[in-house]
Amino acid sequence: MPHTIDTLSGKKIYFASDFHLGVPTKSKSLEREKKIVRWLDQIKADAHSIYLLGDIFDFWFEYKHAIPKGFIRLQGKLAELTDAGIPVIFFTGNHDMWMFNYFTEELNIPIYRKPLQLVVGKHKLLIGHGDGLGPGDHTYKVLKKVFSSKLCQWLFARIHPNTGIGIANFWSRKSRISNSGEDDRFMGDKEFLWQYCKEVEQKEHHDYYIFGHRHLPLDLEVGEHSRYFNLGEWVNFQTYGTYDGEKFEIHTFEEDSRQ
Repeated sequence: MPHTIDTLSGKKIYFASDFHLGVPTKSKSLEREKKIVRWLDQIKADAHSIYLLGDIFDFWFEYKHAIPKGFIRLQGKLAELTDAGIPVIFFTGNHDMWMFNYFTEELNIPIYRKPLQLVVGKHKLLIGHGDGLGPGDHTYKVLKKVFSSKLCQWLFARIHPNTGIGIANFWSRKSRISNSGEDDRFMGDKEFLWQYCKEVEQKEHHDYYIFGHRHLPLDLEVGEHSRYFNLGEWVNFQTYGTYDGEKFEIHTFEEDSRQ
């Protein structure tokens, strides 16, 4: 079922993705987390709602009685926002797909695992993380099915948190976001999320397609009255999106001025 909003009443919907908290080092991750909290403080005055589109953490696994250590500043700020009546909606990405009910129960934040249609007035938006969509990348698509399976999750949960989270953090430090000084390059017509948007557009019109995952801020035409935006990431770009009921825009977080 789509999310439907009749009017934003002068407020904005905010979108961000790919914070990748936890890498490349503890100190750099903490610095980035504090910056994200300052961004959330800056936008809360006119935020109708906030959509976080996946890979917020570079690794996340919820055990029955344990979660990954750290990130408490972000969690506290999100709790403050939801307590104040600002909806926060969370999509899992390929790095934090093992998120279950902790955020929903403790922070009142719903979790989505697939793209969601958002209808605001006369406009339709399709939003999600973006991993596993579009043509190609068959190896990852198989791995995603394995990692998303109840059996795989049950087996990993049998590993003691000290070992399981330690192994995951080791692999996180080897991920592309941890080791690239600059982000992925534009792939032209081979941009798989752009191709996915075009395929969807042939079946059902959306004014805006908003995704993360690619780590590259993008604004591309899908059809005559439709555009695809990628939100970029916060390790190198600190970019985010806004929608005011009429227009979607990409911004870069500036601490001394309002976007």
